Amino acid sequence: MNRRTLLGGLLAAGSVPALAACSGGITSLNESSGSAAGGGSSKGGITIGTANFTENQVLGYLYAAALKAAGVQVKVRPNLGTREIVIPALKAGDIDLLPEYQGALLNYLAPKDTSSDPGTMQNALATALPAGLQVLPYGQAADSDCFVVTRATARTYGLASLADLAKQNGKLVIGAAPEVKKRRVGAVGLQEVYGARFKEFKSLDSDGPLVKGALKKGDVDVANLFTTDTDIAANDWVVLSDPKNLVPSQHIVPLIADRKADSTVRKALARLGNLLTTEQLTELNSQVDNDKKDPEDVADAYAEQHGLV
Repeated sequence: MNRRTLLGGLLAAGSVPALAACSGGITSLNESSGSAAGGGSSKGGITIGTANFTENQVLGYLYAAALKAAGVQVKVRPNLGTREIVIPALKAGDIDLLPEYQGALLNYLAPKDTSSDPGTMQNALATALPAGLQVLPYGQAADSDCFVVTRATARTYGLASLADLAKQNGKLVIGAAPEVKKRRVGAVGLQEVYGARFKEFKSLDSDGPLVKGALKKGDVDVANLFTTDTDIAANDWVVLSDPKNLVPSQHIVPLIADRKADSTVRKALARLGNLLTTEQLTELNSQVDNDKKDPEDVADAYAEQHGLV
């Protein structure tokens, strides 16, 4: 899929006010402090961008449905590309809002940060983000990276966990999106944390038909997928366990420019975050990937069914 050329760059990290955490998520809007209080305005409308995989597109349209119901004019620019593209675009003003994932975003901004639980990561994100950006309260839905093999491969090579990969160094081929080759939650971390080295890294797509097709055909032995992918269970693939916690918590979190983060936007997205569950998100993904429905139609139907509109 083609990626649009976007302007802008990621500026030096600045500090934004940390939010108060509790066991159910970030619940305090901290109305008395800084940009987190919603000093921006959504009156001119909001442009939502999404990454180049199904779930992120579904989330983008869910954000749009929630915001439109709150009276905000919304435009969605789906399938823009990877985090390396969309975050600079957000900073530059090409887009205003992104559906993000806590652990992956924190790893991108602060690779050495070892935070793992949602509340701690939320506060770490608040300090790691560039000036002008903020994360809103995270939702209950979560989706993590995972590494899977076929049942036959698991039996042949004795694979049950990521730690077992090191026993087969130089023998296995891994398939994933190109950027995973350089990410800690990817080839870099698999080698640093588990000592795993591969015969080859095949650049394919992000939890899409290319990587899943390669796994089915045996062109790759290990595939990087997402835990909300229903194809994992449908194909009886084996998710390798992660005993050393390479993959952090990945609750869905809105990443927004300060200039648009007013109380209307915050309340609308918090309502969606409190409603959407991991199981529901998994089902929405399946409707797009397996039932071949349009992501916008799927999101709009969910919003109507659950009283968001």
